[in-house]
Formats: sequence, structure tokens, C-alpha cells
Amino acid sequence: MATLALILCAFFTNAVLAQAKFASKAKWAILVDANTNSVLFEQNPDDLMPPASMSKLMTLAVVFRALKEGRLSMDDEFSNSLHAWRTGGAPSGTSAMFVPLKGSAKLSELLPGITVQSGNDACIIIAEGMAGSEDAFADVMTEYGRKMGLTDSTFRNSTGLHHPDHVMTARELAKLAIHIIKEYPEYYHYFAQKEYKYRKHNFYNRNPLVYDGIGVDGLKTGYIKASGYGLVASAKQRGQRLVVVVNGLKSKKERRAEGKKLLQWGFRSFKQWKLFDDGAIVGDALVWGGTKRYVDLTGKGMVSVLLPRTASRKIKASIVYEGPLKPPIKKGDKVAFLRVTAKDSAVNKIPLYAAEDIGEGSMWMKGVESLLHLAFGWVL
Repeated sequence: MATLALILCAFFTNAVLAQAKFASKAKWAILVDANTNSVLFEQNPDDLMPPASMSKLMTLAVVFRALKEGRLSMDDEFSNSLHAWRTGGAPSGTSAMFVPLKGSAKLSELLPGITVQSGNDACIIIAEGMAGSEDAFADVMTEYGRKMGLTDSTFRNSTGLHHPDHVMTARELAKLAIHIIKEYPEYYHYFAQKEYKYRKHNFYNRNPLVYDGIGVDGLKTGYIKASGYGLVASAKQRGQRLVVVVNGLKSKKERRAEGKKLLQWGFRSFKQWKLFDDGAIVGDALVWGGTKRYVDLTGKGMVSVLLPRTASRKIKASIVYEGPLKPPIKKGDKVAFLRVTAKDSAVNKIPLYAAEDIGEGSMWMKGVESLLHLAFGWVL
């Protein structure tokens, strides 16, 4: 029988608080398992901070969405304006791809100009080409961010150059990175590209961890004076993918060391444990006024949790949702989560989905269930 509770499912799960034995020099930091959404380490993860060039991930997410929907193609050409050249090109003194003033570049050229070189001019060129102005594009970024659950992040430009209202949190940066990895796998390879030649320029990936042989294949570095040095990186080892965000560090060397240290600690200390196979029925949830009293629940793919390698295999699990559920319920609707705890561990929360359609029941049945609810509660 499902366990009832008036709890809403959060995006990130808090896995094990073994982080008490671990520390980071980063002012803001988070380490997340991308497969289970388990948070392994966090330090001021919900504080608003200047994200610098790490917010270019949102610019790229907008572009990737347009490519996937067929609104853009890799052969589309974008013109370089005076504003883009002056604000993000050679005269700006910031990271630039060096597209010639009044020249143009194909999207296939501009993308590695962002992922490898972090070109501010490339970002502004795309923003103006897609939305007419950088301000309008920033509004698109914020709107898309809200749709993917970035409730605290606000974007004021396409580059991450300093603006007092251009802010994100470490948690939402990690969420954005995981969104890109899962939603746009066909474009993710751009982040792992180590070198890029554009005209007479040879660029090398600014993410130092792609060279360290620890499985890092993305995503983005950042620096402005207001935030210090930051990094969003993702690494995969033995089928496990971790995403780390660090920011507020004093140097490139410290940024590299802290990002690497967190990733290596995560891979060394935690292990994924399978609970249910793909498609398996995990349990059920109570339905009020439906054609059935209960709806079967399943995970999306294999249902697993992340626990310390030294953790006991004895775990407690319950199905939690805001209920009773009300029809109509469609197969695939996210309606509950599986709450899993082990000794010395915080909670893993795995989203659960309806495994079947449930329509609305008859008025007579709704009346009977209402009377039962008033008389006995929902313990049926």
C-alpha cells in the first residue's frame, strides 16, 4: 500500500551527508549524480551569485532547442554587428572568437567558438540573429529557464559579462547542465572538443578538466571579478555521471583543483544501487473519483539510488505523493516519488509515473468515496 503524505517532489535528492568529512575552498559548490539527481555535496548551493561565462550554457540551451525543433540549421549565417564586435570581440579585451566586424559566420562555426573559446562575440552574434537584440534574447533565456525549473536564475545578457541582475545559483547551474546532457545529447560533443581552428586563430578548450583523464567531457568555465573563478564540469566513469559546480575561487589553478577533487571524491565514495528494473511496477497510489481505486506506478528507466560504498544494504522505502490523486490521469504523468533512506543517509527521492490511464468515475462512485473519506479518512 502506498504511503500518503502532503509532500511535493523536489528536483534534487539529498543523498548521503558524508560531506561532513569533506570540505571545499569554493564559496559556492554542488556535486550531483546525474542519473539519480542525488546531491553528494553542497555549499551555499541556493545563494544567488554572478555565474560569469558559465551562464553561456543557457545561451547554448536556447540554440540547441531551436536546432532540435528545426528553427535553426548549422548552415545558418549570422552577421557581426558593431555592438557584438565592440562588447564581445577584439576591442572588449574579453574572451572572443574574433569574428571580423561586419563579417559573418555559420552557426557550425559559432558553436565551438562558444564551447571551446567562450567567445563573447559569438554569443552576442547569435543572440542578435535569433531575437533581434541581446536584451530580447536574454528574456528568452529567462523564460526557457523558468520552463525547466530555474526559478531563481535571471539572465540579462548572452555572455555572462557582469550585470548586477544577471544571477544564478550553483544548484540551478547543475540542473541546467543535466538538462543539456539529457535533452540535447546530439550536441553535447561540442563541449569535449579540445581544439578549434577559426580563420588564423587556434583555440584550446578553456575547461582544464577535459585534459585530466578523469572522464570529464564538458561543460564550461567562468570568471569575472565579481564572482572569482568558476567551473561547471561533467564526468562519466563506469556508467556513473557526475556534475560539479564550483565558483568563487581565487585562481585558475584553484578552480581546476577543486573541481577535480570533488569529482574524484564522488566517484570514489558513492555507488549506484538498482532497486527496480526498467518498466517494473514500484507500487501504487490512491485515486479519488476514478475508474480504478489505485493507479500503478513505475520509474522512468531503471529505478536506482545512490548510497555510500560502505552503506548497509538495508533500506527503507515509501511512496510519497500529494493525494489522493484526482483523475484524469495519463500514462506517463509524474504523480509521486519513491522516498528511500538507509542508515546514516539522508533521503533519495526518485520520481514515479503513472503506468496506466485512469479516467473519471461515475458521480455515484465519487459520492460513495466522499462518504468513506468523511467517515474513515483515506485508509481504505
